[in-house]
Amino acid sequence: MDLEIYQVDSFTTEAFKGNPAGVCITKNGIAERLMLSIAEEMAVSETAFLSLSDMTLRWFTPKAEVKLCGHGTLAVAHVLTERGLLKQGDQINFETASGTLTALINEATIELDFPSPIINFDVTQPPELLDYLGIEKSKIISFGHFDSKFLIEVDSEKTLRNLQPNFDALKQLNGRGVLVTTRSESDNLDFLSRYFAPWVGVNEDPVTGLAHCALTVYWSEKLGKIQLKGFQASTRGGYVATELLPNGRTKLVGSAVTVIKGTIQVPII
Repeated sequence: MDLEIYQVDSFTTEAFKGNPAGVCITKNGIAERLMLSIAEEMAVSETAFLSLSDMTLRWFTPKAEVKLCGHGTLAVAHVLTERGLLKQGDQINFETASGTLTALINEATIELDFPSPIINFDVTQPPELLDYLGIEKSKIISFGHFDSKFLIEVDSEKTLRNLQPNFDALKQLNGRGVLVTTRSESDNLDFLSRYFAPWVGVNEDPVTGLAHCALTVYWSEKLGKIQLKGFQASTRGGYVATELLPNGRTKLVGSAVTVIKGTIQVPII
């Protein structure tokens, strides 16, 4: 069986920047084990699978299915636009494990409507986690937890950029993801971040849409503004514009570039 397959760099206007996502769009849904096999073969942080018959959207890392993925959703909306199935001004709804997600197609960007997480700051700071991340306790400004993930604000861009986590050691702990952030020293940005998820096969995610929902909640309250600009300071790097909406939702705005498109030959399962 032949399936169309794409690789899209999300949250960037340049090829080989941002976060690469696999995209597989089919008329009807395909078997879960086949989706996981394709995600393993694509070997990027997430591969998105869209069934056009019911607009069901799912995302897989090379190791597991995830409930929500920003850059994968952006990549799917981008491919649908390139294929002529969407045009400027169109809005599309995707049915997902996290509820209905909406994408609005603009001239040069795509707006995603995602749920805002609740951040709990009444949590213990695990010393082993901080040790394996390479973060000194004195460098921590704030420590919280959201959606089974940790959020840590550190004291400076230097601290953030210099992090070199021990991923093998981190995988020995219970975990799902760690989001580290700091206030930007640039007038053009509000915050920087990095996101680590070795527990699902992604040591460092290049640009994480879901993380920016939490970052929007966090920095909106801290900075007293609802429209924000963030940069994820991974090796590839990527920019995300965000807005805290009044209905418990977050708007993520970004662009994408298709870098690979072709056919993947898979067994019928």
